[in-house]
Amino acid sequence: MTTSERSGPRVTLWLLRCTTAVVTVGVLLQPVLAGGYLSGDFDLLWWHATNASVLMSVALAQIVVAVCFWLIGRGKPWPVLLSVALFFAAGVQTGMGYARVLWVHIPLGVALVLLALGLFAVVFHRSAKVGRPKREGAAALTGELGPPRRLGVFRR
Repeated sequence: MTTSERSGPRVTLWLLRCTTAVVTVGVLLQPVLAGGYLSGDFDLLWWHATNASVLMSVALAQIVVAVCFWLIGRGKPWPVLLSVALFFAAGVQTGMGYARVLWVHIPLGVALVLLALGLFAVVFHRSAKVGRPKREGAAALTGELGPPRRLGVFRR
């Protein structure tokens, strides 16, 4: 195997790391903005809401980048699953915040911080650079898997 075949995802990993870093910073900024609002700086509530909107947009873009990392860059599927979970949790979080359902909003915010940090750790870990092996043989060229195998359930 040559070095270029073993290098794994490069551009898609770089893009995924960028979007993950932006999302993580945005998620970590949310409790700071909320704390400032609760301390009496009422303008920070607007920044908290604006950051939530930006965060939702970047989290949606992160799903697209994570799918590209998985399919095109031949990376692992974990970032896709974690990005989708983060996006939907952030959507519920935003809705609960606007509805002022704080008994859900605050604990879910803690969970979002943990999820964002977990995704950050997965994406920035050195094992993220290792791509999945390519399929070999005729199935890789044609995209076909061949005839189905008999599983032995219906033996004659």
